[in-house]
Amino acid sequence: MTLPKSKNSLPVKKQSASASGGGAKAKAPSRKRGPRSLYTAAELHEIFRRFSVQRPEPKGELDYINAFTLLIAVVLSAQATDAGVNKATKALFSAADTPQKMLALGEAKVGDYIRTIGLWRNKAKNVIALSKALIDDYAGKVPEDRDELVKLPGVGRKTANVVLNVAFGQHTMAVDTHIFRIGNRIGLAPGKTPEQVEQGFLKVIPAEYMRHAHHWLILHGRYVCKARKPDCPICVIADICKSKEKTTDVPAPLVPIAPLKEAFPAEV
Repeated sequence: MTLPKSKNSLPVKKQSASASGGGAKAKAPSRKRGPRSLYTAAELHEIFRRFSVQRPEPKGELDYINAFTLLIAVVLSAQATDAGVNKATKALFSAADTPQKMLALGEAKVGDYIRTIGLWRNKAKNVIALSKALIDDYAGKVPEDRDELVKLPGVGRKTANVVLNVAFGQHTMAVDTHIFRIGNRIGLAPGKTPEQVEQGFLKVIPAEYMRHAHHWLILHGRYVCKARKPDCPICVIADICKSKEKTTDVPAPLVPIAPLKEAFPAEV
């Protein structure tokens, strides 16, 4: 038997699925994705294939002896040219190629060696502090982990990525001004920040080309896709490039380029 409703009774509100804990869960806010590469997977593969033919074993232009001296050279290269750093570090690395030897030199002596490099006073402090930290915290060895590297004085994400890639062969992408420019200018990995461009490149570069991609892109940006005006007639990817600035659709002949000379062997 159904009881009659009281005039004073209030309507009962139904609980929503989210309030009761049942049913579908509320959707999490979607993350905004950065701009996508303008290139197909096939085009990306062909771009880096050509880079690999042009420079089968690409080398950076900083001179170094081992992982430690590479780290120091990259730290010193901030706001300085590689050629200028090499002139200063030739004598420095002959005198000190380990954290222990560098610390023994002292800040003043290190400063004398690197006086020709911009911001040399602050860099001399960082070199000594970095050497001491390696001795105290890492038994004098350069760590093979980005999170540990960026804890060191004067070491940022870009420097850490260079060391991890060059010294330890890790598939990292160090975004300097050249790589940032290429990522955006030709639409390979567009982004508003270096880290966005870095993540973009890591997503689109074919795995078999990641080992040397960092050097290929830097050298391409330094000598071909230059800041003021790209030198399109000597570009091996001119036919694939989607930049609005390009001046030709005819690619340069795909021939190997002689490797850069190294003042020191890369004993890492």
